[in-house]
Order: sequence, then structure tokens, then C-alpha cells
Amino acid sequence: MFLCCFLIGITAVCRAQGGRQRRSPEEQAKQLQTQLKLTDDQTTKLTAIFTTQATKMDSVRTAANGDRDAMRAGMTPIRTATTAQIKAILTADQAAAYQKMMDDARARMQNGGGGGGGGGQ
Repeated sequence: MFLCCFLIGITAVCRAQGGRQRRSPEEQAKQLQTQLKLTDDQTTKLTAIFTTQATKMDSVRTAANGDRDAMRAGMTPIRTATTAQIKAILTADQAAAYQKMMDDARARMQNGGGGGGGGGQ
């Protein structure tokens, strides 16, 4: 639940800043492949999960017609399900690293930090 709120916050900040467009499902999966050292099979599965998520979220955005509370309410269960599906594909070590990435990003957002797409090291 906490992770979902975090992801909604990131989305809201990115949209409010009017900056970058959302990353495609392929870009999201490719980023995780690099950061978590995913196999090609895992990356393919994540791309499918992110594609389904994007479709559902677009439907919620359309149905909400700009109502942020309605969007948040509609997107929270989608994000929760997506996170569970992602973690089911990852190994225990990858899942722990993924959770740390989410926690770190949430902390940056709560401290007023920006950065929308992950750490360049």
C-alpha cells in the first residue's frame, strides 16, 4: 500500500512538472533489466506486465476526466497488482533490490527531490 502511494506521488510530480513523458513499457522493463540484472525472459514478462498496467491506467485517466482523487483511487489497486506481479517474477535478491529502489525513490520524493527515472551511477 505504501509503495502504491509512492508511485502515485511520483506520477503526480512528474505530471505536475510537465517535463518528461511517461516511459514506455519497454523502457521501464529495460531499465529494470539493467538495474536488477534480469534475464531476457524476465524482461519479456515485465514488458507484458507494464503494457497491461499502462492500458489499465490510461483507462482510469480517461474515466476520471481530470479528477485526481478518482485517478488515485483507480490507480492504487493497479499499482499494487503490478508490484506483486513484478516481485513474483524476480528472484529473492532481485526483489530485495527492487524494494530498495522503490524505498529510495520514495525517500527522494518525500524530501522534495526530483529525478523521475532512476539513478545514473
